[in-house]
Amino acid sequence: MSTAAFVSIVIATRNRERLLAETLNGLVQLRWPKDRFEIIIADNGSTDGTSTVVESAAALTSAPVIRYLFVPEPGKSYAVNAALTLARGEIVALTDDDVLPDSGWLHHLCAAFSETGADFVAGRVFARWETPPPQWMSRALYGVLAIPDNGDTRLEIAPDKPQVVPIGANMAVRASVVARVGGLRTDLGKLEGTLRTGEDHEFFLRMLAAGYRGVYEPHAVVHHWVPRERLERSYFRKWLYQNGRDVARLGTAHMVPLKKVLGVPRYLWREAVGHILAIIDGALTGNAARRFAGEVSLYWLSGYVREVWFSHSTRATSWPGARRGQPKAAV
Repeated sequence: MSTAAFVSIVIATRNRERLLAETLNGLVQLRWPKDRFEIIIADNGSTDGTSTVVESAAALTSAPVIRYLFVPEPGKSYAVNAALTLARGEIVALTDDDVLPDSGWLHHLCAAFSETGADFVAGRVFARWETPPPQWMSRALYGVLAIPDNGDTRLEIAPDKPQVVPIGANMAVRASVVARVGGLRTDLGKLEGTLRTGEDHEFFLRMLAAGYRGVYEPHAVVHHWVPRERLERSYFRKWLYQNGRDVARLGTAHMVPLKKVLGVPRYLWREAVGHILAIIDGALTGNAARRFAGEVSLYWLSGYVREVWFSHSTRATSWPGARRGQPKAAV
């Protein structure tokens, strides 16, 4: 990339006009030539003023090309996949409708591609708390809120080094990779009224299975909104239970060979013992954060076990767009 790469920024949104306006304002101010990136907003059935917000941002003289796409099929994955079919960039950057990027976000993402030859890049995510986090919150639970902080050192991501999992709030991938492995699985990912998850993780696993390598770039920073309603114990219990089910489904799709007991990887039973001990220790020492982290880890395991033991769904297969050529919107 001797010249500035052309980047397509893809955002799926639904009824979040205020937050989206803040995100677009931040993207317009990026330190990247405005003729070298575009923003594609995939509106997943909004009934508020989302389209007006996008039109207003696109009318700014300082803005790059901003494209609006209405996707009525419910589900974030459908919206993202539809946007991918329109993306013109050699790099596709995924983010959310409630983030504020640092002004150098694209610069650092593209530098990571150029300097390492990576196929995908995971950036760093910090929290924008609507209200201070409660005492029972711990960094171990930050992944639930999509604010994982993987440190300040660039790291390699590969099949033998999967220590960082990219998430949709701050992730970039070469368009050629998307063309080969396809888009997001539509039986996973956000759907209004549910806490369905796993689309980012499954896409990551597919990239690794195809032999692609990535890097974690700590200087490519976005700040992710954390609303007060998510800082409730009940939210974490429900989210982790659902995520346990989703991860179990991914296990059947990717067939990772592991020693199992009663159909569940043996190491998960060992970890369960540690979670129980953490609950006991937290109760005895008055450490609310340690106690709650142990508790919801068991919720995650119960979701995993439930999916393994009682689900009658067929084994998931690779995404049908996983072929060479243009990625296809979900059908």
